[in-house]
Amino acid sequence: MQSRWQDKEASAFLDSDLDLRVYTSRLLGQEEDLVLHGGGNTSVKSTAQDIFGETTQTLYVKGSGWDLKTIEAPGFSPCDLDYLQQLVTLEAMTDSEMMQQLRLSLLDPAAPTPSVEAILHAIIPFKFVDHTHTDAVVAVSNTPDGEKRLADIFGDEVLLLPYIMPGFVLSRQVYTQTKDLDWSSIKGIFLMHHGLFTFNDDARTSYETMIELVSNIENFLTEKNIIQNGAQAKSNPATDDIRALVGIRKQVSELTGKPMLARLDCEPLAAGFAALEGLESIATRGPITPDHTIHTKLKPVIIAEDSVQAINSYADDYRDYFARNAKNKNSQINGLTCLDPAPRFAVWKQLGLLSFGQNAKRLQVVGDISRHTIKAIQWGEALGGWQALSEKDLFDVEYWELEQAKLKKGGNAPALEGKVVLVSGAASGIGKACVEEFIAAGACVLALDLNPKVTSLFTSAQVIGLICDVTDNSAITAAIHAGVCAFGGIDILVSNAGSFTPSQSLAEMSDEHWQASLDLNLSSHMQLMRAALPFLEQGIEPAIVFIASKNVPAPGPGAGAYSAAKAGLTQMARVAALELGSAGIRVNVLHPNAVFDTGVWDEQTLEKRAQHYGLSVAEYKQNNVLKKTVTSHDVAVLARIFSGNETSSTTGAQVAVDGGNERVI
Repeated sequence: MQSRWQDKEASAFLDSDLDLRVYTSRLLGQEEDLVLHGGGNTSVKSTAQDIFGETTQTLYVKGSGWDLKTIEAPGFSPCDLDYLQQLVTLEAMTDSEMMQQLRLSLLDPAAPTPSVEAILHAIIPFKFVDHTHTDAVVAVSNTPDGEKRLADIFGDEVLLLPYIMPGFVLSRQVYTQTKDLDWSSIKGIFLMHHGLFTFNDDARTSYETMIELVSNIENFLTEKNIIQNGAQAKSNPATDDIRALVGIRKQVSELTGKPMLARLDCEPLAAGFAALEGLESIATRGPITPDHTIHTKLKPVIIAEDSVQAINSYADDYRDYFARNAKNKNSQINGLTCLDPAPRFAVWKQLGLLSFGQNAKRLQVVGDISRHTIKAIQWGEALGGWQALSEKDLFDVEYWELEQAKLKKGGNAPALEGKVVLVSGAASGIGKACVEEFIAAGACVLALDLNPKVTSLFTSAQVIGLICDVTDNSAITAAIHAGVCAFGGIDILVSNAGSFTPSQSLAEMSDEHWQASLDLNLSSHMQLMRAALPFLEQGIEPAIVFIASKNVPAPGPGAGAYSAAKAGLTQMARVAALELGSAGIRVNVLHPNAVFDTGVWDEQTLEKRAQHYGLSVAEYKQNNVLKKTVTSHDVAVLARIFSGNETSSTTGAQVAVDGGNERVI
């Protein structure tokens, strides 16, 4: 591991202690082998002035909800340093009481809640303190002779302390064991199975000491020919695997009690691990660090031939795990709430890893942690055997009183969180608006379009943009398979791709013009629906919305090819509603008209059509009963409503989105 410090870059952060703290915190955050998704924490001791101009010794410590990779100055909670240092002198305190005291220590009531390790940062007598959950160091500690190996490597430069649960008891442990310590004699403190602290009065020195100590472990692993990416292989999921994935995702969702996403990782590291001998033992001994149980639970489920049985057995084992450990927590048993028994990641033998999460962010967190875990496990195995903490220690973190308190707070998830939507024609107009509307509702979206810009148009992690010609069956299949591997299934299909073909009378109609309209505006919708049906049939509250046209109930001259295709699409949708109702799949149709913020309309076309009706462009845009300009967003809102629980009893409906067209009415 190399230092990322750059003098020129750092010069922009020299205005204050806090600015410099932001800079080196981000350097740590860029190293996934040090911290992942909110892991680790940093602090700086400085001063602050109150409204009376009086100076207070202040600890700026990373606040809850912030990630070191992207942290800004407001992400550091300003706390009364003297107050925190006094708290550690108390003999005992619950972690809930500690969090109340941390809030009371804040010098800014609007600041985020301080890190649970704020008191520990306060008692380390240096200006800058860095804390990471370094993979390499923690992995070595998770072996039979881990403590001895670390002592041999670090010598007297690092104080090694036995594992103790994060929170007030950890702060007390460090406080009591460092009372007589000559702090200048050590470079860091390593908490077994947890993480590494470094510190110094100089920001760069504290940061680079972290890099140095971690590099010492990496060098040790390299010398032992151990540090590598782990077993390497490559697997390609077959069609049967992808369809099985949809069933696995649905079963996990049912056990969780809410829609869950699933992601299949068949990259070489994941596939290599999934092919290891003795996988059932190696993969299920526990996580890198107890903190990970909050995200991934104690262990993954191992999937072989019968995924249903494997997941059901996992759920039964999890309930037993809760019962026996909750029983041992005598005074707290009545206050503990059992979490859902579903796994958060799986090792699919001979194939790869599966991650499960209720939204795109959680899915990414679980996926990243599981990849780092399988790498560290293989290091541990090469050093004599992977050996995580005891089940009790892991349970104590997973059922930490602070985590249980979050359950009681609850909160409502976005309406479509955990749902997967496929939208065709997603790069512009109505399709693009639909993608944005479904993102806002919490769903993940497979955005299909022939235009290559669809792959970069949406920056949200909730969207996978895929180039796809929806008139090509093989392209449809490839896009759907890629999307299902990314999110685990399809719950909602918004079949939107289409084109308003140039005006041509029936007498002048060319075969090419007619066929092109039928191919895109009718046949492609059937092909897309047909390809998606095996996944929709196992979807969660599945629904299909077809985007047709006002030209179905009210066609116009010169639009024969377009009107006939959209009428055929509507008739097909009616048949689909009849055929798919028994599978619980709802099918509804929207008929937009005069949606002017799409690629169909440009200034020249608008002026020409307005002149045809003897209207100005502004009048033409609002030439409807409501005198309203209809937008792509209006159509997208209806598409979202007809995909959600608000219309759970509606199928086979046709709804106009046109501001009230007199001919339709």
